[in-house]
Amino acid sequence: MNKPLRRIAIFCGLLVLTLLIRDNWLQYVKADSLKNDDKNRRVTIARYSTPRGDIIVGGSPVTGSTETKSNGLNDLKYKRTYKDGPMWAPVTGYASQAFGANQLENIEDGILTGNDDRLFFRNTLDMITGKPKQGGNVVTTLNAAAQKAAYNGLKETGGKGAAVALDPSTGKILALASYPSYDPSSFAGASNTDAEAWKKLQKNANPADPMLNRALRETYPPGSTFKVVTAAAALENGLYKSADEATDSPLPYTLPDTHTELKNEGDIPCKNATMREALRVSCNTVFGKIGADLGKDKMLTEAKKFGFDAEQYTPVRTASSNFPEEMNRPSTALSSIGQFETAATPLQMAMVASAVANDGKLMKPYMVDMLQTPNLDPLEKTEPQELSRPLSAQNAQILQSMMETVVKDGTGKNAQIPNVTVGGKTGTAQHGVANSANPYAWFISYAKLPDGSSPVAVAVVVEDENANRDDISGGGLAAPIAKSVMEAVINSKK
Repeated sequence: MNKPLRRIAIFCGLLVLTLLIRDNWLQYVKADSLKNDDKNRRVTIARYSTPRGDIIVGGSPVTGSTETKSNGLNDLKYKRTYKDGPMWAPVTGYASQAFGANQLENIEDGILTGNDDRLFFRNTLDMITGKPKQGGNVVTTLNAAAQKAAYNGLKETGGKGAAVALDPSTGKILALASYPSYDPSSFAGASNTDAEAWKKLQKNANPADPMLNRALRETYPPGSTFKVVTAAAALENGLYKSADEATDSPLPYTLPDTHTELKNEGDIPCKNATMREALRVSCNTVFGKIGADLGKDKMLTEAKKFGFDAEQYTPVRTASSNFPEEMNRPSTALSSIGQFETAATPLQMAMVASAVANDGKLMKPYMVDMLQTPNLDPLEKTEPQELSRPLSAQNAQILQSMMETVVKDGTGKNAQIPNVTVGGKTGTAQHGVANSANPYAWFISYAKLPDGSSPVAVAVVVEDENANRDDISGGGLAAPIAKSVMEAVINSKK
């Protein structure tokens, strides 16, 4: 072979080799990423070519699928439907032909579409037998009655807010409500009507931001509900050994290193009050001084044990609640009564109440109980998992007695349930520049049955911009909602 031909042959060989390398790179190395790329239209067509599996609550589906009526203009055969969509949206999220998916609809998309690798054997059998591919189901931990009580309670206030209920012994999420909410069915398709519905739900078009999951993704100043954490820190660090010993708490109390007095709400008996009495009437001075006496490091350690400064995965990711790491002494005092930069999600404050109710053991919160194959066989079961031990069983029981006093004789009387022991803590958290806006109304609580078991812990926050400022209180707005949620859980166990 002459030299020019040899060069052409080598060049052509290199081209073929490059083509083979590129082909293998695409088919084997990049196959999965290309297959799942959102810009790959085949992925979307496959996702909506068959009915999705369902998200299940209490044995019944809260989702469904229906054939798309598109007059041949849409190549996506099925779209998602939702039962009581606004009530369940904070749990399910949405699955939209045009706008993708979020929350459980996104996290468990592989199971719901039937494309999960764990369903390979089942899909192979169906292919052999000629059965169409089916999606599996996501079985949640939610309690339908508790969710309805939470959502309706928030709706009736007319403002915005959220409510979360947990099973303290397992961490199961029993209710997860956010208001205002949205109906995922309204934009589940890909029509112009769906697009308009989507636009109207965006924050720039709707300042109420109905698509915000306030239960998991919004943090609020927790106000006096955080005093439960401060009381736990006092007991755990031996600052006070019981609920009924007098605290070293002057009145008035001046924030350390300042000339600023820390005020209480009204003329309440806070001078050297016991922690029980201070929690009952909600003394800022007592718990502010406890936080300052303990110092930021001990307070931060205790807050982190309850879950602050960490995201939770339920499996839906939550916003991280915040207890500041960098504070001076007066800021530590303010943070210890739920002010300054302290901020918490409703889930976080439900975790606080849950840990106290569960004798100091905090369980990891979760909302997926089980994944099922299309023929309802269990595929994966979630096992309860201990997250931390914020306080000893002895100290938890001391704190329980304090919270039960709040409901029996203090600011939380609106949460009383006949023949049930209820522990709670109210909070009215400052909001706006120089506390200019209406405050947030908080209530955290748990219920204890005569046999000593505690089936439910609840956190509720209400933000009502239109209410009379003097009418806003945790005991007045939030406690009745918490009561109805606890009653719903208790009644469902009868």
